[in-house]
Amino acid sequence: MSTEIAGVPIFYYLGLASILFSLGVLGVLIRKNIVVIFMSVELILNSVNLVFVTFSKSFSAISGEVIVFFVMAIAAAEAAVGLALVIAIFRQKKSSNIEELGTLKW
Repeated sequence: MSTEIAGVPIFYYLGLASILFSLGVLGVLIRKNIVVIFMSVELILNSVNLVFVTFSKSFSAISGEVIVFFVMAIAAAEAAVGLALVIAIFRQKKSSNIEELGTLKW
């Protein structure tokens, strides 16, 4: 296991990933706008991707990079379906605020 990737210690990558993950979790928990919540979920997924690539490069294995492609595909599908739902809800309720969407009854 290598402790540096291109001259940068692994702990820097993991520290950045933990900061991104924390910001994403805070965005999901604190924000009330649906679009900002989806962006926070994408931030969480990108931080996980950074961890996978870091350990993949550290152990000189390609398996982590392969998993990143699957995570990116899931993120793209989540964004497409999620934004379609947001647009449909916004057309009905005229708002993207979570608190105003107490029930999903039409």
